[in-house]
Amino acid sequence: MNLQNKNAVIYGAGGSLGGAVAKALAAAGATVFLTGHKPDSVQKTANEIHVSGGIAEIDIVDGFDQKAINDHLEKVIQKAGNVDISFNAVGIAVKQNIPLTEIEMHEFVNPVTSTLQTQFLTATAAARVMMKQGSGVILSLTATPGGIGYPTAGGFGPACSVIEKISLGLASELGIYGIRVVNIRSGGSPDSKPFVDALAHGGRKAVDFIKKIEDDTMLKKMPLMNDVANVAVFLASELAAGITGVTIDVTCGTTTALNYKAPGIAFVQN
Repeated sequence: MNLQNKNAVIYGAGGSLGGAVAKALAAAGATVFLTGHKPDSVQKTANEIHVSGGIAEIDIVDGFDQKAINDHLEKVIQKAGNVDISFNAVGIAVKQNIPLTEIEMHEFVNPVTSTLQTQFLTATAAARVMMKQGSGVILSLTATPGGIGYPTAGGFGPACSVIEKISLGLASELGIYGIRVVNIRSGGSPDSKPFVDALAHGGRKAVDFIKKIEDDTMLKKMPLMNDVANVAVFLASELAAGITGVTIDVTCGTTTALNYKAPGIAFVQN
């Protein structure tokens, strides 16, 4: 999938999944403009891209600041001429593992409003640029609770639903300008930082939790970060020219058949 001469802006590029997508886009030939609020983590992603022969530039951009987002896009346009791909992987703090009947209202609402803010600001800013170009791809990322009822997820489920609805709404408005808008729904990656940290510090409880997630999938495994990143590269390419207005499910089947087990069959993972 050739993304040569394409320019991609990544928000939250210092995070594990944002970084994985940035590296995959760069490996496919795109010039990636990496943003985030932590210079060290964003620079680390850029360094890894440079070592692999890719092209990456970094800027410290607050994904909740409309002026900062617009100013950065103007800078990218002045340098590169256009913005072909926009991807928001900005992390949002979420209080989970508490029943909705017990969680505080602000703990439930804050992730939803914060998610709405950053996704709306970055996606619409990219859209205004792409409308002038007559082309572009806007990508976003959600997780399993965006597609099914999921217990004790707090405000994370509604936050995922907000992203998916923003994506759908924009796709319906922007198609006439040649812009595609697609959301990716991940099932959680065991090699991403949250899961790696959980395994390092959570003991047996964390191991059992991840095993439960694996058991809830059709494939009896979780998607790796590269699985998600490869889908992003495909969606950004001309191979996906007919895909817009949908959420692409990369949950290994979780949102389609939660906790399905065929009787009498032993599942073996290689």
